[in-house]
Amino acid sequence: MNETVNRPLLGKTAFITGGSGGIGAAVADALSQSGAAVCIVSRSGSGSRLPNSLTVAADVRDREAMKGAAALAAEHFGGIDIVVANAGVGSWGPFIDTPDSDIQEMTEVNVTGLFHTVEATLPYLKERGAGDIITVASEAGRRGLPDEAAYVATKFAQVGFTRSLDHELRGSSIRCTNICPGGVASNFGMGRGLRRPGMPELEDMMTPADVAEVVLFALSRPRHMRILEVAFRHMSEQSWG
Repeated sequence: MNETVNRPLLGKTAFITGGSGGIGAAVADALSQSGAAVCIVSRSGSGSRLPNSLTVAADVRDREAMKGAAALAAEHFGGIDIVVANAGVGSWGPFIDTPDSDIQEMTEVNVTGLFHTVEATLPYLKERGAGDIITVASEAGRRGLPDEAAYVATKFAQVGFTRSLDHELRGSSIRCTNICPGGVASNFGMGRGLRRPGMPELEDMMTPADVAEVVLFALSRPRHMRILEVAFRHMSEQSWG
C-alpha cells in the first residue's frame, strides 16, 4: 500500500475547533484516519479518543485561551499545519423573534471566534512555510435564506474573511478554503428557534461524515492547487436564491 495515497495527511498536525461533536468530531476522525495528529478544541475539552490526539478546553470567544490552545498544540506536536475553524452556533426563526442573546452569541462565536482562531494559529502555519485554513461555513454564507437572517450574516462574514485571507496568505503557501454545506443532521443549534429534535427535515439532510469527506478532499489536493470554496447540498434540499 502507498501510504501517501491512503494516509495523505501523514506527518501533519490539525487544529480543529468545535471538535467535541457533530461536524468537528467527524472531521477529527477523518483527518486522524488519514494520518494527521489532531488537536481537538472545544469549550468542554471533550472529544473522541483518537490515535495521536490531544483535547484542549478553550472557548473561541476568548482570545488568550485560543492563543494558549494553539501554543499547547504546537508544543505537543511540534507545530501546526492545518486549521479547521469549525466552532459555531445557530438560531433559526424570523429575525424579529430572534433573541438578542442568540444574535450576540452567533456574532461572538461564528465571527469573533474565527478571528481568534486564525490569529492564534497563523504564526505556526507561517513557521511551517505552508499550511491550510479551512473555514466550515455554510450555504447560508453564500445566499440569503429565510428565517436565518442573523445566522446568515455571520456566515457571510466567515466566507468573506476567508476569501480575503486567500489573497493575503497565498504568497506564504497557506491555502484558505470555505466549506459550505447545506443542511446537516446533527445536534447543532438544536432547540433554538425553529430547529427541534425529531423534525422531519432532518431525515433529508447530510451527515457530519459527508462534510468531513469534503474537508479531507480539499486538504489532500496537491500543494500546487488550492480549493477556494466547496458548496454542496443533499439531493432533496431546496435551492434558494
